[in-house]
Parts: sequence; structure tokens; C-alpha cells
Amino acid sequence: MSVTKSALPAARVAADGRLHVDIRALLRLAAPLMVTNAIQALLNLTDTWFLGRLSTDALAAMGAIYWLMTCAILLLSGVGIVTQSFVAQADGARRYVRASQSMWNGLWAAVLALPVFVLIAFAGAALFGQLRLSGNVESLAVSYWEPRMFGAVLGTLTYALTGFFTGIGRMRYTTLIAGVTVAANLPANEWFMFELELGMAGAAWGTNLAQAIGLLTGVALLAGTELRRRYRPWLTWRPHWRRIRKQFAVGMPVGVMYGADVLGVALMQLMVTQWSIVGAAATQIVLMLTSIAFMPALGLATAGATVVGQAIGAGDKQWAARIGTFVIRSCAVYMLSIALLLLWAGPWIVPAFLKAGDAAAADVLAIALLLLWPAAAYQFFDGLYFGSSFGLRAAGDTRVPAITAIALSWVIFLPLAHTLVFDAEYAWLPGLPQFGLGALGGWLALMIYATCLGTLMYRRWRSLRWQTLDLWR
Repeated sequence: MSVTKSALPAARVAADGRLHVDIRALLRLAAPLMVTNAIQALLNLTDTWFLGRLSTDALAAMGAIYWLMTCAILLLSGVGIVTQSFVAQADGARRYVRASQSMWNGLWAAVLALPVFVLIAFAGAALFGQLRLSGNVESLAVSYWEPRMFGAVLGTLTYALTGFFTGIGRMRYTTLIAGVTVAANLPANEWFMFELELGMAGAAWGTNLAQAIGLLTGVALLAGTELRRRYRPWLTWRPHWRRIRKQFAVGMPVGVMYGADVLGVALMQLMVTQWSIVGAAATQIVLMLTSIAFMPALGLATAGATVVGQAIGAGDKQWAARIGTFVIRSCAVYMLSIALLLLWAGPWIVPAFLKAGDAAAADVLAIALLLLWPAAAYQFFDGLYFGSSFGLRAAGDTRVPAITAIALSWVIFLPLAHTLVFDAEYAWLPGLPQFGLGALGGWLALMIYATCLGTLMYRRWRSLRWQTLDLWR
């Protein structure tokens, strides 16, 4: 089906009848999501701050497992993440009941992932035992990993629920859920970590409790009168296995793509952690700081995925291509500007994440300020990656991007990181040249990888091959 030009998402019809991007309309959609992702960045930063109050070893332990943990969650959350795409296309086609069915399909898929999360939680001790971490760092990593993975299904459920709200354009609901989660996280961390004296494990339990409170907030919002009348969510809860399989077919590559990207970064962090605990702590801080750049940009990319999906559902793929390209370029420019800001403000920000009096604090500060340079250098290309991958996801084009991400991560990034980080004594694999640059080598490899990934994803989007696909039918 098709709709009038004036009804297309983020579209403005000029006096001559030509379509233009309605920047104000797009920003009205993106602004709550930018706030949402800025809130998520704040959550990550506050978690890092809490860990810094424990010790440098706690920061290093989180640095060793953060991306491994994120990878495991993303691999199993692809179906929940892609819920937004199905919902947006159905909503753009005015198939409102189908939109709520897509939400429930994502929620059912999250429930099916629970046993896998439990198995991954129990596998943590055996996994970290093979990574040659120092004794205290390994113990801290395991104490966080197990409770956090037990509760990770809460995040997958939240992806599906917020994907529904975002797909239908109710961005403020997604922002409210994120705000409630962060507000709950602060006292929860303080209580579990210090009042109950659970330390590193307390940080995990605090995050789990905060996510549970956020999820319950989303369920309460779902019961609103407007949503009940239009989308009838309480009548569409039964699983539709054929459609769930289709969401798996589209969503699993999304999880694989993001998981491959994250796993590469995780293994790079493990290399750095093995080389130097000081370098690992500096790497963790810089990764949290760069989240200030990409989290708000993810909000713009997420809004772009909604309008692209709605335009496809409305039957105008030409407009979907135009608005998608505008969003991608905006993400790239935004991230570049934030990268420059981080370079300028780094000397004042980094010390806030270090414990006063820690013997290693000065060395961590010096390395972190050095790492900010290669981190800033790839932010523009990360913007291309986020914007392009979200647009492709909205169209259902997920397999080729997943293959691209896996190939770049495993064929280019990881061997290069291994070569640049280690010297011959610490190398995991024999036969590769070793330069022994430590944390700096890992970040140089990440810079090269992100540049290639962003460029190739943008080329895939501009090829328009995604225009042959439809999700909601």
C-alpha cells in the first residue's frame, strides 16, 4: 500500500510539491532517543565510577569481561532488537494489530533464550580460567559475570518492549524506561556493593534489579488507554511460531553482527589486560568515555530505523533511502564533533574515574589520555556504521552486514590487534610478527577496523539492494 506524501515519516512537502526532510520532525523523534542513549551512557559511566571506588583491579576485571558479556547478551538479543523493524513496517502500513504481534514475538523469543543465559553464567569460571588473568582480576570477573548473566534475560525482554514503543514512534516511553532504570541503578549499586558488602557481585545484582524495575515500568506503559485501543496488545499475546521463526531469521544475523563486532573488542581488551592491568584500566575508562559519543548517535540512528521502516511499510522505498542517508550522514558528523570534544576535555574527565591515592592512578591517566587519540580518529566511521547498520536492519537486510562484520573482525582486526599488542613472550599465537605496543596497539587496530567497517556498511546501504525486501507481510 502507499500513503500521501504528507503522511510519510519526517517528510515536508514544499510549495512545488517536492519532498524535503523535515528536520524538526526527525529531531522530535530522535531527541528522546538521544536522551535515552545518553542516559545509558550515564549508566555505564556510573557503573565504572562505582567500580573505581573498589580498586584498579575491579576496573581491570570489568575491562576484561565487559565486551564478552555484551557479546553474549547481543547474540541472544537479536530477535528482541529487530522487533523495532517489524513493528515500524507494520505501523507504517497501518497494520496495528500486526505491530503488537511483533512485540509479543520478540518477548516470547527472549523467554526462550533464558536457559542459554543460565548456561553461559555457569560457564564463566571455566572460561576465565583459560584467559591467564591475574588471580585477583579473575576472581573479581567471575563474581560479576555469574549474577549478571543470570539477569541478562531482563535486557532481552526490554529490547523487545522498547522496540515496540520506538517502532510506533512513542520514543518518550523508551526514554522514561531508561530514566527509571538509571534512577534505580544508583541506589541499587550503593546498597548491594557497599551496604551489603557484596563488592563486584553487588554491581551485577544492582544492575539486574534496576533493569527489572525498568521492565515493569514498560509493562505499565503498555496498559495505557491509547495503546490498548489502537494496538490491542492484550489480544495478541499468543505465540505465532511462523512469524517468530521469521523474526529469528532476520534477528539472529543482527545479534551475530553486533556480537562479532563486540567480541572482537572483547578479545582485544583481554589481550591488553594480559599485557598490563594499568593498560586494561585505561582502556576501560576510554571505552566508557567514547560511549558519550556513540550512545546519543545511536538515538539518532534508532529514530532513523523507525522512519525508514515506516516509509517502507507505507510503500515509498525511495523516501526510505533518502531519509536513511540523511540520518547516516548526520550520525557521522555528530560523532566527529563529540570526538573532538573528548580530546579537549579528556584531561579533566579521566581523573574522575580514578581512586585518589591509588598507586597506579598516574600511569592509568597517562595511558588513557594517549588512547583518546586513536579512539577519536575512528568516531566518524563509527557514525557511518551505526547509521547504516540500523537502516539496513529496518529494511530486513541483515545477513550480508553480519558476514561483513564477522570477516572484518576475525580476519583483519583480531590478527592485527594480536600483532600490535603483544611481544613474542606473551603472544597467544606463534608465527605472527609482534610489536609489543600494549594498549596503544589494541586501539590502533580498533581504529583501522572501525574505519573499514563503517565504510563498507555505508556502501551496502547506498547499493539499495535492501529495497527488494519486506518484513511485515
